[in-house]
Amino acid sequence: MSLNAFLDYLLLEKKYSKLTIHAYQKDIVEFSGFIGLEYGNNSIDTVNYSQIRSWIVSLVEKGISNRSINRKVSALNSYYKFLLKTESIQINPLAKHKALKTSKKIQVPFSETEIANVLDDINYSNDFEGVRNKLIIELFYSTGIRRMELIELKLKDIDFSNKTLKVLGKRNKERYVPLLNMVMESLNVYLGFRNQLENITDKEVLFLTKNGVKIYETLVYRIINEYFSLVSSKVKKSPHILRHSFATHLLNQGADLNAVKELLGHSSLAATQVYTHNSIAELKKVYLNTHPRSKK
Repeated sequence: MSLNAFLDYLLLEKKYSKLTIHAYQKDIVEFSGFIGLEYGNNSIDTVNYSQIRSWIVSLVEKGISNRSINRKVSALNSYYKFLLKTESIQINPLAKHKALKTSKKIQVPFSETEIANVLDDINYSNDFEGVRNKLIIELFYSTGIRRMELIELKLKDIDFSNKTLKVLGKRNKERYVPLLNMVMESLNVYLGFRNQLENITDKEVLFLTKNGVKIYETLVYRIINEYFSLVSSKVKKSPHILRHSFATHLLNQGADLNAVKELLGHSSLAATQVYTHNSIAELKKVYLNTHPRSKK
């Protein structure tokens, strides 16, 4: 029952997405299975740190990355913090735990040339899927929205008169992002094809499959990966890299960091500042190429 109460707490009070809650539940249930199998303990509310440590060791031995292990332990720690808050336990067994060391992932954004090649040089089929796919790429790059934010977009979220889009972000936080004229034009073309679909199941949802149901995560990822594979040799080609490119290119052009923060839907400036290292690199290149004293 305590796990169900915790999941309700994440949904109703913390406003976590259903996807995040499912991930938390999966990690906690996985740990519970380990404790039951290894120690015959059917209640994870009564475990000690050494037992948790043995679970962590088992994950390392399976070859799971430190980053993924830290995420699993973080989910478990959140659960114990909840039990502490509700006075179900007296001590959090993870109170003194230190996260495993991880190497910083360098997210390499697409260049402006690569973006232009995908949007301007590829011949998209003039049908529902071709028009939809190009619009998805345009939206990611012109608004910086997240993959799940795009999937959850509704028709009513588009304000055609003000050329804005209402986005429901993390923890149900709403924000409005402006839409470029080219995106508005693509939206109108897409909606024309969308209206011709038969048997639409999810009528309120903006992006659908050709079968009339809500678009899904793996399909969105596949769209981005397939088109960018035609123009880019970068290892990672995903919706998040497009979001990263959006922020980096804006900063390269002199956009205010706070403005980019609002567009991305970040709750703190620190989260946005991770994108500045590419901007600084670009600024340094311009500086060295243009400053009168740089050649002396």
